Amino acid sequence: MVEEHSVSKKTAIKAVAAASIGNALEWYDFSVYAFFAIYISQNFFPSSNHSIQLISAFLIFGVGFVIRPLGAVLLGNYGDRAGRKALLTFTIILMAAGVLIIGIAPTYAVAGIGAPIFILIGRVLQGFSAGGEMGGASAFLVEYADEKNKGKYAAWLQASMAISNILGALVATVVTLIFTQEQVASWGWRIPFLLGVLIAPVGLYLRNKLNETPQFLIAEKRKQEDKDLGRKTVPLVKALVKYPRELIVGVGFSVLWVVSVYTLIIFMPTYEQQTLHFSSFEAFVASLIANVFMFAGCLLSGLYSDKFGRQKMLLIAAGLLFVGVYPMLLFVENVHTLLMLIVTQTVFCLLVSLFVGVAPSALSEIFPTEVRSTGISLTYNLPNALLGGFAPAILTLFTEVFQNTFAPAWYVMVCAIITFIAILFMPKYHKAFVATESHVY
Repeated sequence: MVEEHSVSKKTAIKAVAAASIGNALEWYDFSVYAFFAIYISQNFFPSSNHSIQLISAFLIFGVGFVIRPLGAVLLGNYGDRAGRKALLTFTIILMAAGVLIIGIAPTYAVAGIGAPIFILIGRVLQGFSAGGEMGGASAFLVEYADEKNKGKYAAWLQASMAISNILGALVATVVTLIFTQEQVASWGWRIPFLLGVLIAPVGLYLRNKLNETPQFLIAEKRKQEDKDLGRKTVPLVKALVKYPRELIVGVGFSVLWVVSVYTLIIFMPTYEQQTLHFSSFEAFVASLIANVFMFAGCLLSGLYSDKFGRQKMLLIAAGLLFVGVYPMLLFVENVHTLLMLIVTQTVFCLLVSLFVGVAPSALSEIFPTEVRSTGISLTYNLPNALLGGFAPAILTLFTEVFQNTFAPAWYVMVCAIITFIAILFMPKYHKAFVATESHVY
């Protein structure tokens, strides 16, 4: 007896919206934190040295990532047991709480040493929730998609990142236009965070309206029918025992994913202000325009990966990131104009989109349903904790203290080499998993 599952186009669109909006909230917070890092550092980390202040703010930003592997394990396990819907509902609540805490946190002048602790608590909540969000959202979209559209569906995760960056840059641009520099530094920087909290109820509503993914329900039914499959086994243990190669390759693959985003998208507006000496308005405008191209690039790269293959697309993207970042930084340093800044930031966003638009579907396809949420969450968040989250602090140290202007380029280039090698060794289990998980026998 064969039982097939199908999903209507309307349901699939709802699934994309539900998964993407929570992911957008996560990235929106990262964007506005980076955009306003200079003001946050001045309000919460008193020091006569502005570089030390900024590094302190970015260290707190990075500490939130240390908790991400714990969130990946605990929330990934929860998602593989309770379902993708339950996981995504929980993570969006945690994210909103973290954003709110940062938005209303008292400054150092009011709370003393307690002020940066509030920021730390907000970042820890966000880091823990983000640890499970990527794995849960990727699994959710891939398991709703049919065989021919997995790349197109999963690409919306990173396209939603571009949307959140656009929103963040737009809000930042408006805030800096409407209010004086003193007002922005005093309280105006809080506005983007408080607006971000408003995204949460919409995402929560959409996620509550959706049913569990068909593949997860089929896998659960198989467990009930097969005693061996139904035995209680911790997904993390199962992933470590049965899929060690996938985990190792997945970590290497995710290195460029996280570093390219945090270096060329999240950190770049701060770098442009502090190191290249552009105004905050110029940096925000460049980011706003460039992320429009990133949105389109993510969707197109995901679409074409369904036609031409994930591995080929990823190898091209990693190669272009390796050769393209250094020349663009060199150009914008020597041609110090707003137009050149916009062109450079747009090229960065397009290069990153070629890779990250394909990344969620590629990573999700190397893990079966039983450990997919755990596998994706773990392999994505370990590099985040070690390399991605602290990238702004590390790069600020090298560019401001050691005067290494091209540190962002070298950082991305090294990671591109690591990931290029990992892509060559990515196991091709996609068809096998589809064959076993699309039916119940």
